Formats: sequence, C-alpha cells, structure tokens
Amino acid sequence: QVQLVESGGGLVQAGGSLRLSCAASGRTLSNIGWFRQTPGKERAFVAAISRSSSSTDYTDSVKSRFTISRDNAKNTVYLQMNSLKPDDTAVYYCAEGATYITRRSISNYNYWGQGTQVTVSS
Repeated sequence: QVQLVESGGGLVQAGGSLRLSCAASGRTLSNIGWFRQTPGKERAFVAAISRSSSSTDYTDSVKSRFTISRDNAKNTVYLQMNSLKPDDTAVYYCAEGATYITRRSISNYNYWGQGTQVTVSS
C-alpha cells in the first residue's frame, strides 16, 4: 500500500507559477497521474508520467504550460505549472495507476492523495 500527500497549492495571480509535489510513503511510486476537480464537475485528467519517466502525457489545455516530472530518489512526483489561468483553479490530486496505457482513466488509479487547492485570480 502507498500513501500519497500533495503539497504546493495556493493562491496565485494569472500568469504566475506553482509547483505541486506528490510525496509517497510505503513503497516506490509507479505510474502517476495528476487530476483536478472543480465543484459540480467530474475529476479530470491533467498529466501523467510513467514509472521510468520515459513517457509523459498532458491534456490539451495544459500542454506547453505544465510539466510533470519525478525524482525517484525522493519518491516524489512534481507538477510544474506556469502561465496559470483562472480556468486552472481547482483541487489537484495525484494518484498512482496500475498501468500507463490507461493513464487518462480514473478507474486506472488505485491510490489517491487528499488534494491541494490551486486558486488563480484574474
């Protein structure tokens, strides 16, 4: 079993940057995804990274602005978010997935963090 803890959220002005962290305890992280959710909407895929870091994927709305990376020595995955927009406001969750192939599907993920709030003001 693995425990995931997100951090790094906060309030930032449009155009600003934040770096989210997803730290794990219990065992080495596998495939990791970031999702986000706003009130009344389903949790949506943002980005994913494979176990070896050889593959990454992003939803279209964040491509060229967000970067997912990992430090296996620290057992931590990061989401660097640049050029933030008010539409990026959400609770961000990291999750560990069984495979990378189905990385965009919520059902692929067995373990979730508690979420961290990101608020982008205009």
